[in-house]
Amino acid sequence: MLSTRSEVSAAAEPQSIDRRCRAIDSLWYVNIKSVISTKDLLLNYGEHVMDIFNRIESNVRKYCRDFPTVFTSGNSSTLIDDKGRSYVDFLSGGGALNYGHNDPDMKKAAIDYLASDGLIHGLDLYSSARADFLVTFETLILQPRRLEYKIQFPGPTGSNGVEAALKLARLVKKRANIVAFTNSFHGLSLGALAVTGNSAYRNEFFSARQNASFLPFDGYLGPDVDTVEYLKKVIIDPGSGVDLPAAVLVETVQAEGGINVASLAWLRSLSDFCKDQDVLLIIDEIQTGVGRTGPFFSFEAASVTPDIVVLSKSLNGLGLPLTMVLMKPELDQWQPGEHSGTFRSNNLALVTATTALRHYWQDNSLEKTVERTGRILLERLNQLLADMPDRIVAVRGRGMLYGVQFERRIDAKAILRRCFDNGLVAETCGPMNNVLKIAPPLTISEDNLDNGLALLNEALSGLPTE
Repeated sequence: MLSTRSEVSAAAEPQSIDRRCRAIDSLWYVNIKSVISTKDLLLNYGEHVMDIFNRIESNVRKYCRDFPTVFTSGNSSTLIDDKGRSYVDFLSGGGALNYGHNDPDMKKAAIDYLASDGLIHGLDLYSSARADFLVTFETLILQPRRLEYKIQFPGPTGSNGVEAALKLARLVKKRANIVAFTNSFHGLSLGALAVTGNSAYRNEFFSARQNASFLPFDGYLGPDVDTVEYLKKVIIDPGSGVDLPAAVLVETVQAEGGINVASLAWLRSLSDFCKDQDVLLIIDEIQTGVGRTGPFFSFEAASVTPDIVVLSKSLNGLGLPLTMVLMKPELDQWQPGEHSGTFRSNNLALVTATTALRHYWQDNSLEKTVERTGRILLERLNQLLADMPDRIVAVRGRGMLYGVQFERRIDAKAILRRCFDNGLVAETCGPMNNVLKIAPPLTISEDNLDNGLALLNEALSGLPTE
């Protein structure tokens, strides 16, 4: 366990680089045959653990700024810090922990694989871990849904998957333009950022962002405007200035964009438009996939079949990096090595992903659990809306991904801090950062869900009414 402020002398202040180096040197010679603990180093030159991050790590860090404590462990839907305090987790690793922290079956599979000297890194060399995953995914996910896709492992992050999907679409269709939507978020690498709508990210990147056209998402122009009809108009009209795209890239629920939910009818209409215009439909399932909205794929409810699908985050099951691009077989026009990467296949993550599929997706019990727990979640959030109409504007979402939108005068970050002080970890989203994202693990117990919602209610109730 790392040291806390109380373990450091009140008179001790962070010292100069030279003094720190001398302290480290001293410990090194004394402990030449032993491991030097972080606690020993901190006590020796009087530094608090939080100072480490401020002094050494880049300013780019984000989530930790909202939760000023050092987390040491996690179990299911609970986080524990170095003081032994427990927190209800409504963050779920930003969407990477749909099954919660340290699922015992996945953890055992990972430990057993490591203990057997299983291949960890092998580029895309054939491995037993990858073979097991591919067969399991085909058997449990693709075949029951009558989906036929080829599978590509592009790299470890969701952005890697988006980059590969965009590159493939342009390669196949021999067109450059991609249609994306208002309030979209697809990642922060060059190509993914070009199709991300939030100006907070776009304004800080001073480079060309070409070959992307942004059009209004469902509901962006109001409930009575069919934005697919608008899309049709600008694509078909040769004077619109919008080129015929290689693909349309869309999220069924815009998670980072403020929990904006596309209606099922809108998704079907969008799919029909893409077919009519020979445009590929790419669905970004990075946050909405792997059961977050109920079914394994969020697009299942709309009865559409995308041409390309990007999966990441909770695909691995345990919080390890793993990303996958699904493409219809006729779109697999890559040449060997044409889109490559050193970490494009994570065997340890494939082991835990296979375990997750076998444990949770042999039948539809997890989907039913999400539906049931999601109804409870929506009912409780709607009650908050009814009780606090002067603070809450709207509640929206699907499955177990919901957003609570506040009045603009309300400081959502202050609410987030009050939640944290009470013992609840969540995050804000949306272009104005005025939406509290509620995304607990799908496996959360009803008791812990109630506990988390009670903590949220307490945080909101303490806000001034004026």
